[in-house]
Parts: sequence; structure tokens; C-alpha cells
Amino acid sequence: MRLPLFPLFVFLLVNIGIDAYIYKVLKRRFRSVWPSRVQLWTAVGLFLMLVVTVCLPRRDCSNALLLTIMWMLFGYISVYLSKYLFVIFDFIARIPEFFKKHRIKWITRTGVVAAVGLFAVLWWGALINRFGIDVKEVTVEIADLPDGFDGYRIAQFSDMHVGTFGNDTTFVSKFVDRINSLNPDVIVFTGDIVNSRTAELPPHISPFSRLSAPDGVYSILGNHDYGDYSDWPTPEAKAGNMEMLKRLQAEMGWRLLLNETTMLRQSGDSIALIGVENIGDPPFKVYGSLKQAYPCLSDSITKILLTHNPAHWVDSIADRPDMNVDLSLSGHTHAMQIEMLGWSPAKYRYPTWGGLYKDKDKSHQLYVNIGGGTVGFPARIGATPEITVITLKKQK
Repeated sequence: MRLPLFPLFVFLLVNIGIDAYIYKVLKRRFRSVWPSRVQLWTAVGLFLMLVVTVCLPRRDCSNALLLTIMWMLFGYISVYLSKYLFVIFDFIARIPEFFKKHRIKWITRTGVVAAVGLFAVLWWGALINRFGIDVKEVTVEIADLPDGFDGYRIAQFSDMHVGTFGNDTTFVSKFVDRINSLNPDVIVFTGDIVNSRTAELPPHISPFSRLSAPDGVYSILGNHDYGDYSDWPTPEAKAGNMEMLKRLQAEMGWRLLLNETTMLRQSGDSIALIGVENIGDPPFKVYGSLKQAYPCLSDSITKILLTHNPAHWVDSIADRPDMNVDLSLSGHTHAMQIEMLGWSPAKYRYPTWGGLYKDKDKSHQLYVNIGGGTVGFPARIGATPEITVITLKKQK
């Protein structure tokens, strides 16, 4: 998918202005010509790299090329975000010059430190933090939970986007081992196992096949799993991509729930595990049908719903007395791969972007897992890859 030309043109003009500003600053403040020359030639090199990156195909190329594009864009953006920050500080430091006074040098120095710090944080997120694992233990109380499920443990993970790891299975293997070490009763995956094509999955089949729980491993599809982010020569090729994904998940020992329900049983009691295909807000396509998956949602059976996009819960389940769905599990948001002190920019896109949520009468609950992988840019600034262990408790 090509970037829109006008925004790209404006973006380039802004960056050229930023580079010109820094070039003049370095030329004026240093006796040596080398700082300004390094700035000039690195700016030219980065400009050419961006032009090449934008011209490369995205929707019909190999995963290896997509990874190359991703890292090139990330490298470019990490440099220019740092430059923006420096220029803002330095411009503030120069305001007194408009009144024939001296520049406030300590503000400039602070800008240098902030810019270097931002660059370091971005690459920490790419090289270190995106390979961390955050296990979150959550207790969910359900009013009419059958006695046999009091204390039942569900391990949830989501949004692995394995294409971002290429053929390197190190992290996926570590992630799987961590899930198994938690000894859950059942494991659920809430969608987006790939970025754009099923061809990304085969290197990771072996580690995913090691996932094990007494009641099995269940999964659903996310918006990235349908092949909608790639160009296909024929409709049959796209359909073949989907059939391959279903087959590979079966080979891994996962049960893919496609608008269907399975019953989990413990000590003579049972609860319904419902899995729907992707249902969400625009521009994401709707493939799922909760009515098809479970026609009589008003009955008294305890239900746990796997639905990739939390917008489905907000739009169709929360505050609906006729929708007897006790707990929904979602992913999708990634917390936009940025989370600091409990805040994420994802909150401006999704009111339910991560963690446990309840509707007004607390009869419908939602847990949003912020995912294990990355998409778009290969970093997690905070927002550490998450495994959630949900313990069901009967509400007293």
C-alpha cells in the first residue's frame, strides 16, 4: 500500500526544514566543519533511504522485504523524532535572541540530552523491551459461575504477528515456555497470529505446537489473519491462504473457533467457550457472527467469548441485558505499543485498550490483552508483551 502523496510531500518538506535548521546551528556554533558536514550527508542519505523505502512494494512482496522496509522506516523515524525534539528545545532557547539577548544555553543542552534519550528509548523498545514478557494475574468474579469452575485458570495471549520475527523462533519459543510454566487449565489465543500472509507461520509451528493445557488450546482469527493486507493474483489464491492457516493451526493442536461454541467441562459442570471471527469497527472488515456462534445468548449458561476487537464488546455486548455473555476476551489494540505509567495513546482510539473492564451493572466484563508481537513498527515502548492468567471466581 502506497503512502498518500500529499502528506508524504509535506512530511519531507518539514524534515528538510529540520535538517536545514540543524545544519545552520552546527555551522554557526562549531569551528570545525565536520559536525555540519556529518549532518548534511546523513540527511541526504536518510532522504534517499526514505525515497527508496516508499517506492518498494508492500502488498505483494516477500516477508523478508517487508521486514527490511519496516526496519528502514523505523530507523528513519527514530532519527527524525529525536531531531524534532532537539529543534523544539533549541528554538525555545533562542527566543531571547528576538529581543537582542543571549540564547539560554542550558535549554539547548537539555534538548540534546532529551533527543539522545528519545533515540535510546526507541531502540530500547525495539531491541530489548519487545522481547520481554509481562505475566498479568487477573481475578474475574462471575455471579452464577458453576462450582466446578471456581478457581479455573485461563491463559490468554494475543496478536503475535509472527511475520515480524521472520524465521527467528527464539522469542516465540520463550513465550510458549512461559505460558506452559503457568499451568493453566485452558489456553486461548485471541487473534492476529500473522501480519499479512500465512506463509509467515511455518517457522513457528514447532514452538506453538508445544503449548499444552488439560482442556486444550483454542484460537480465533484477527483482522490480519484473512490476507486482506496483501494483494493476491486470484480469489482462489487468497482462499488458499486462509485454508492453509486453518490447516496449520490444526497441525499445531489448536482448535480454531469459527463462529462456533465448545463446552468446557469440570467436575460435572460446564461453561460455554464462544469464538467469533473478526467483528470490529471500520475500517476493519466484519467476518464474525455472534448469533451464528451461539443463537440463544439470553440463556443462563455461563459464557466466555473470544472476540478479537474490543470494539465488539463496546458496541454489542456491554449494557445489553439480553446478551448474557459474562466475560469477553480480546486483543487487537497492542496499547499502540506505547504505554507509560498506565497511560497509552490507544485510549484515544479505543476506550477499552488494555486490562479489565466492566459495564454499568458489572454483569458483562471484558479483558483486553495488549499482545505479544509488533506490527507497523518493531518496538514496544513500555507495553511489554503480555500473557494474561485469568482466574475465575464465583461471586459471593
